[in-house]
Amino acid sequence: MRRLLTIPISHYCEKARWALERAGLDYREEPHVQVMHRVVSRRAGGEGTTPVLVAPEGVFAQSRDILAYADRWLDEPLRLFPADAASRREMDALCHWLDEDLGPAGRRLMYAHMESQRRLMLATNNQGVPAWEDRALRLLWPLAMRTIKRVLEITPRTIAEDEPRVRHSFDVVSDRLADGRPFLCGERFSAADLTFAALAGAVLVPEQYSIRLPQPEVLPSALADTIRELRSQPAGAHALAMFRDQRHHRVREPATT
Repeated sequence: MRRLLTIPISHYCEKARWALERAGLDYREEPHVQVMHRVVSRRAGGEGTTPVLVAPEGVFAQSRDILAYADRWLDEPLRLFPADAASRREMDALCHWLDEDLGPAGRRLMYAHMESQRRLMLATNNQGVPAWEDRALRLLWPLAMRTIKRVLEITPRTIAEDEPRVRHSFDVVSDRLADGRPFLCGERFSAADLTFAALAGAVLVPEQYSIRLPQPEVLPSALADTIRELRSQPAGAHALAMFRDQRHHRVREPATT
């Protein structure tokens, strides 16, 4: 059985789950809390980050590599990545930009907003993790939060600096959709749509996410206003539509023995 090491709330981990489930690949998820995830990642052959997929074919320690792995099991018309070399380079560049820009900015923005919401943050964050990790993180939350802020480079300027970065990413995606295309790279769902939707999940809190995310009604008012405004943009509407229509859609059923 494949093993997928995750932090439950991580949008990069959601990206990996989505690709594996879409391709009909069975796996056992092993969720962990922040800080502890660094230990289990390295023990499994990863780089101290999650997701890490441990499969018979090897260890895949980046979400983009897990998407490529899932694609191996699909016929070309169903794959996330195009066969044409030029189209593949364009998609790889778009996905890389989203991974390096929207992903970190959205993550920092949500942590910065939720730092003061300790009870809600822990209830959301710790879904499915081992009981002892849940207890440890609750006990050591101030220390863990200081570590998270240092590693992710969260500062008092984060909200002011990263909200414009998130909005810029949404603007770029909205511009791509302005010609009426149904998906980011043309006529079919691709790695670009999956990557954008999954990473945008951090700031859109879609109901179809793999764990229960708190909705705007129970979030701080400033954050709730940002979420509602981003949801109303063409890019936000596209991401929510991808979650609604594609998140739990399998294009290949699991093999039976």
